[in-house]
Amino acid sequence: MLRINPIISDFTLLRKKFLQKFPVLVSIAKENNTAEQFKEALKNYVSSKLEPSAENTTRNRVVNRILLLIAYDHKSINELSTGETLPIYTITLLWQFLNNRLKEEVSIDLFIDLYHQFDLLENPVKVRPDRNLVKRQMNRWPTGLDEEVIAIRKFNKDHIIRALIRKIERRHSGSSRYQFTEGLTYEEKYEQVSEWWNSSRFHLSMAIKSPTELNYFLGNSLPEKTMRLLMKARKKEMPFFITPYYLSLLNTGHEGYDDATIRSYILYSEELVETYGEIKAWEKEDIVEAGKPNAAGWLLPDGHNIHRRYPEVAILIPDSMGRACGGLCASCQRMYDFQSERLNFDFESLKPKETWEKKLRRLMQYFEDDAQLRDILITGGDALMSQNSTLRRILEAVYKMALRKKKANENRADGEKYAELQRVRLGSRLLAYLPLRITDELVEILREFKEKASQIGVTQFYVQTHFQSPLEVTPEAKRAIEAILSAGWTITNQLVYTVSASRRGHTAKLRQTLNSVGVVCYYTFSVKGFRENYAVFTPNSRSLQEEKEEKVFGIVPREKRNELHSLIRNQRPLGKKLTAFLKENKLLFAATDRNVLNLPAIGKSMTFVTVGVTSEGKRILKFDHDNGRRHSPIIDRLGEVYIVENKSVAAYLRQLKEMGEDLNEYASIWNYCEGKTEPRFSLYEYPDYPFAITQNMTNLQL
Repeated sequence: MLRINPIISDFTLLRKKFLQKFPVLVSIAKENNTAEQFKEALKNYVSSKLEPSAENTTRNRVVNRILLLIAYDHKSINELSTGETLPIYTITLLWQFLNNRLKEEVSIDLFIDLYHQFDLLENPVKVRPDRNLVKRQMNRWPTGLDEEVIAIRKFNKDHIIRALIRKIERRHSGSSRYQFTEGLTYEEKYEQVSEWWNSSRFHLSMAIKSPTELNYFLGNSLPEKTMRLLMKARKKEMPFFITPYYLSLLNTGHEGYDDATIRSYILYSEELVETYGEIKAWEKEDIVEAGKPNAAGWLLPDGHNIHRRYPEVAILIPDSMGRACGGLCASCQRMYDFQSERLNFDFESLKPKETWEKKLRRLMQYFEDDAQLRDILITGGDALMSQNSTLRRILEAVYKMALRKKKANENRADGEKYAELQRVRLGSRLLAYLPLRITDELVEILREFKEKASQIGVTQFYVQTHFQSPLEVTPEAKRAIEAILSAGWTITNQLVYTVSASRRGHTAKLRQTLNSVGVVCYYTFSVKGFRENYAVFTPNSRSLQEEKEEKVFGIVPREKRNELHSLIRNQRPLGKKLTAFLKENKLLFAATDRNVLNLPAIGKSMTFVTVGVTSEGKRILKFDHDNGRRHSPIIDRLGEVYIVENKSVAAYLRQLKEMGEDLNEYASIWNYCEGKTEPRFSLYEYPDYPFAITQNMTNLQL
């Protein structure tokens, strides 16, 4: 049960609760006249709680946690994402609070967090995951394959088609291919639009681009407050782009499924709208100046086509429609690039220019001449937004580059050879946003490339996608997934752990649903960014809670992991094979993903400790990098890495309560103040070369 109401706002009431529950703590605060004296006395008291017989008991973890807060009090740290120097006064503020001497405006959330830490010190609770409870929590969330959801979507589609008819009738452009011929009856127009519906190009052409139009297509169901906010976003020239297909996933009725996770992806928050225009790049290495290394130390070609953090992999963003998406995600990690208009939805301007072919050759030269690059991630935007002809040319350029690199190695001695291309990835959310994009022609392009590239040593072919909700796994998405799998590619999913997606059982149900259609999970990302993502940010403590209490029922036995790896790589139809494997091993899903935060410049990690809490109640986390993979050598020069979370745990719980969640189900969240990065599933490891490559790193300047 919850020990204290996170909605509490009365400082006097909370102070009384401290006195009732922790009389010794309050006495220590009142007996010491300065914060320094209080800290010393508190340190002695907390240390006395250590249990010497066992190193890693629940109580000992809490003791060490509080001792760390004491040790960091009155220190200053450099916050990595902002570069600002931040003083820490967590325990000093506690002393002031207990003595009713607060000198500045402080959020009660700070003391709610500390209340729970001292409660755990006095009454340590060992968390025991409950499989049956997790199954019940998973059953709360329907999927896009459920009959009830399909029926609601059928009703939605009918309404949207009728709205599209009206939109087409009012169009004045004579250049559009989607026009009605003279004399068509309404029924014939309906039939025509129903036929066009099966074309992804139609959905892109008919995308909703304004708040007024969105409200019309949603049956004027948006609240006035939401409309005012969206109109403000439009005035600030924020991109607005939603396809009719994706709109059909929303539930505008009072009955039926909860669509909050989807809705939070297309409706902007106040914080996002207010900060748009001033958003900074969270991934500092994405800021490139000609002739200068990025934040990770890598020298890159001019422009914004290649992004790089690690030695083995670089991102390629083509000058094509791949710089657009099937929609703008409200929590997009590249919102900074949309703000600067490097990514946008102006399809005509994004069509490849004659200079692109020449530029592409130069970009491929970068991969070819680099000693360590073995992995290319083609993304954007969205890799599959590029037209088939453009994507074919890009993949052909990748193939030729890989072949040249392989041949060049014939003249290099063992130990001096360059890394050859092993992995090709396409980053795309269109499987969720617009699965109708996956046509026979596209599948054939993927199949031909895989067959050809496999012959020169490329062994891993991934479509790296992003499903956010089980509702996005529709019959259309299932068909698209099966088509890509038939071409021999593997599909992996990256989930952004927003507030709505973090509700109990939601992520577990998403993993299970994706596995059932042949998709394996890759990452569960904590939301990154600054104030613009406040509304959707979920504290890392909840991610750890999910990992330890829900994902645990998908951990594949060690002796079965090679079998699962082989099954994913080789067995088809993968959905059925994977479902059978899970049933045989009594797993709810395959927990092949890692819960992480994507840190600026140093990469993905969940290895951290809590060293403080700000006056706003936000936790200050000290991170270490993932030592399970290679990094740029600059990591040794970065020093200690500190990140301030985007919101307090108490504020997060208040959001959940507003969404109708039972907070008793989240009571153990206060237990999670330190984490350790999970090991990577073997599917995501690079294979060994049959030769020794050079240890030298090219294109690096520290």
